[in-house]
Amino acid sequence: MPLNGFFGILRPILFPLALVLSVGLTGCLATTAPPSVERPATLSDDALIEQGIQYAVSDLLAQALKTPGFQTPPKSALEQLLATNKPVVKSVVVIDNSVDGISGQQTAATRMLDERLLAQLSARLDKHEVAPIKPDILKTANFLVTGTLAQAIPGDGRSGFKLNVALTDLRSGFVIAQAVARVRPNGVDATPTKFFRDSPAISMDRATEGKVKTAQSEAGAEADSLYLSRLPIDALIAAADQHFEAGQYDEALSLYSAVSTQPEGQRLHVLNGVYLCEIQLGHQEAAETAFGRIVSLGLAINNLSVKLLFKPGSTELIADPKISASYVMWLRQIARATVSSKLCLNIVGHTSKTGSEQVNDRLSLQRAAAIQRSFELGTPGIAGKLLPVGMGFRENIVGTGTDDMRDALDRRVEFKVRPC
Repeated sequence: MPLNGFFGILRPILFPLALVLSVGLTGCLATTAPPSVERPATLSDDALIEQGIQYAVSDLLAQALKTPGFQTPPKSALEQLLATNKPVVKSVVVIDNSVDGISGQQTAATRMLDERLLAQLSARLDKHEVAPIKPDILKTANFLVTGTLAQAIPGDGRSGFKLNVALTDLRSGFVIAQAVARVRPNGVDATPTKFFRDSPAISMDRATEGKVKTAQSEAGAEADSLYLSRLPIDALIAAADQHFEAGQYDEALSLYSAVSTQPEGQRLHVLNGVYLCEIQLGHQEAAETAFGRIVSLGLAINNLSVKLLFKPGSTELIADPKISASYVMWLRQIARATVSSKLCLNIVGHTSKTGSEQVNDRLSLQRAAAIQRSFELGTPGIAGKLLPVGMGFRENIVGTGTDDMRDALDRRVEFKVRPC
């Protein structure tokens, strides 16, 4: 058969195939470059919290979408033709629970931040799956969003709150995008969530410090390695916290208890959770046992800070039974642990930032001395092991001077191990 006749027969087959290949190659060449997204103009310090979150999301995505590892490469026409029946696999972006950047607590404002991040990132990342941190979703996660919200530090020349949001590539462990916004305090509710409001011991630990550090790290920096390694445990703790906040105390207790048996779960946050659930379920003996575990861990790591609320300007503990009903038991457990472990302690009193420095120095020392006297009156063998110290408001964590639950961490008593 003549060649012209042969190609004439094949032309109806070859031409469409050549066209598809041409379109496919052209499409591939034309769409491999990531889209050009400009970073937003600098935000005014006078912005509201909602504006700050919108700005942070826009800035975060403007940086991330220029990163080849984040932007899902678009498929060419040929790839689309050959894979029409295959399910689309999306990259997973998980949002960790945001915290206050100074105290490490979750607050009404950080909860609102998480909700807005989830809604806005989900709406703008149609080629990604965006979800809050959960044990099952974390297993398939490619990227992690970490956020903090903290009141401006006095003396830096600015007021209001500072918002930090970072995006980490979990495969490399590097932060690939980070956004910062300053917002005015209007509309920022810094009241701790129920869990942190009621927790007896301050639970800021090394993993939480790593979370804060990661959220505040610039693009190109390594995320905190300990924080990343503890994410599976953090996901379980987040699930337990969610049950607790919903009033599902049996479910929360089951999770906290399970986590507390793991080496990485030996954290004050987890033991606080066990204690709070036992209290809510009316298990008084179990609650005291749980608080004993808090004391043992706190003394072992030399980081036992207990929230004891005093009457304003007084060395007497607040009389509200809803708040102070457990104080006697707390102090009994701390005293017993001190004697049985043969430790010596500094009792360090702190006050919130209300009044003069001299008044607060004197008041904090008087409060520490009052705790010392209560120990010595009720616990044989403890005399001589305790030394009261007053710090006034020089080591405030929150520093607002609101004298309510928002700055309760500032009115704390710390027990620090010292040589006997």
